[in-house]
Amino acid sequence: MSATPEPLRGAVVTLRFATEDDIAALLAVRATPEVMARWRGGDLAAEIRESIADPDLHYYAIVVDGRVAGAIQWAAEEEPDYRHASIDVFLDPSVHGRGVGTDAVRTLAAHLVDDRGFHRLVIDPAADNAAAIRCYAKVGFQPVGVMRQYERGADGTWHDGLLMDLLAGELVR
Repeated sequence: MSATPEPLRGAVVTLRFATEDDIAALLAVRATPEVMARWRGGDLAAEIRESIADPDLHYYAIVVDGRVAGAIQWAAEEEPDYRHASIDVFLDPSVHGRGVGTDAVRTLAAHLVDDRGFHRLVIDPAADNAAAIRCYAKVGFQPVGVMRQYERGADGTWHDGLLMDLLAGELVR
């Protein structure tokens, strides 16, 4: 990409493509115990740097009140018969409960439906992450089913995930 796309603006958030300048702020959020419990990792700075550089991943900084408060990303399955986009997000615990996550997911979902032409979006929170599931449901995501022993937790055991999807006409604007 030669030109950086315009930021996406929601009611509370601005989503802009993350850059190297955002690594320290994103690292601080990723390193919080609440985020680490869901987004484990090894070399977090290297993981963030790789995400920013990955041409197949669209990695945005979530900006709230002028500061980076997390990241939201999407990737596409472009096989025509299965075309859809997947979303993932993490937020600084200091902004939890303020509608930031809902606004970020809604803003990105609207972009994916309206500007990128996706008819279906998916997201896959941990099955026990009630706050995330409520957040995504407010945007229109619906449970599809439990993916048993879907991801390995920090404790080394396997945990269930919940597959949720949203069809374009179900987006709650």
